[in-house]
Amino acid sequence: MLYWITQHLVGRVSGLHVFSYLTFRAILATASALALSLLVGPKMIAALSQYQIGQVVRQDGPSTHLPKAGTPTMGGALILVTTLISTLLWAELSNRLVWMVLGVTFAFGFIGFYDDYLKLVVRNPRGLVARWKYFWQSVAGLATAAVLFYTATEPAETALFLPFVKSFQAPLSAFGFITLAYLMIVGMSNAVNLTDGLDGLAIMPAALVIAALGIFAYASGNAVFAHYLQIPEIRGAGELLIFCAALSGAGLGFLWFNSYPAQVFMGDVGALAIGAAIGVLAVIVRQEVVTLVMGGVFVLETASVMLQVASFKLTGKRIFRMAPIHHHFELKGWAEPKVIVRFWIISLLLVLAGLATLKLR
Repeated sequence: MLYWITQHLVGRVSGLHVFSYLTFRAILATASALALSLLVGPKMIAALSQYQIGQVVRQDGPSTHLPKAGTPTMGGALILVTTLISTLLWAELSNRLVWMVLGVTFAFGFIGFYDDYLKLVVRNPRGLVARWKYFWQSVAGLATAAVLFYTATEPAETALFLPFVKSFQAPLSAFGFITLAYLMIVGMSNAVNLTDGLDGLAIMPAALVIAALGIFAYASGNAVFAHYLQIPEIRGAGELLIFCAALSGAGLGFLWFNSYPAQVFMGDVGALAIGAAIGVLAVIVRQEVVTLVMGGVFVLETASVMLQVASFKLTGKRIFRMAPIHHHFELKGWAEPKVIVRFWIISLLLVLAGLATLKLR
């Protein structure tokens, strides 16, 4: 919106040409989302407290979590709203990829919102029944994957690329691409949701991964950079930097209130949406493998749950004291802030490793 206004005033008002630069608008998107989050956050937390929309704590979880019962949740709505406003302000709204990513993010956000609503407002402890949650996630994920495949204009948009291999480009069939995209979007959505179990544990790694994907999007959308770095050139992908910057800024703003001890929790409305955003960004910029590396914390959390369930069903024994794995370390005696910060450090290292693949090819 503001970008459109500035473009119409270029030539009449000096200095407005600076808004043509993606990097400048990305800075503004980050600052806008962060400022809006800090401004609106206290009012949102007060409203959630007033309506008694508070966290329900598992009785079989770590005892240190019991005092968290009643802490306001569904705070992920703050992330989504501030991201939307900042993206609309600073992105080029004629770009189809921007609307695609916004659509996926809010579709999964609505699924999470309805699940949270059933649990916290209707007081249905089951929330949205698992099969229906996965059904609607699958509908959104498959629809997105199909649209991306059938609207692709270049072979690179639907090919599989591998890090460290310069010449590898495997064309994917409709079935292969849609399956891969579906698994990335739905899988990452649920992976972030599983990770969101400690104060600030999920949002910082998510913000780091999204910021890194913004860098990939910026490079992929620039023909010169894409050729130099030997990554797929995706027309229009550069504009996704604005969305990534807005979502990262909104995430940092949310972390202001979600850091230990948390004043508000994200809820499914935030976790499912952010995970889906990571998944669809990875698919668009054709960096699925690198994203799995950068989001290694989310992959580890998901793997720990799968291994725990498989081991218990097959042998009757548990591998971890509790899954997801962050609870395992808590039950081993690690203080919650120590678990959180160490996972943040691991996530930062993994993101840096992912960014290193831009040159190590």
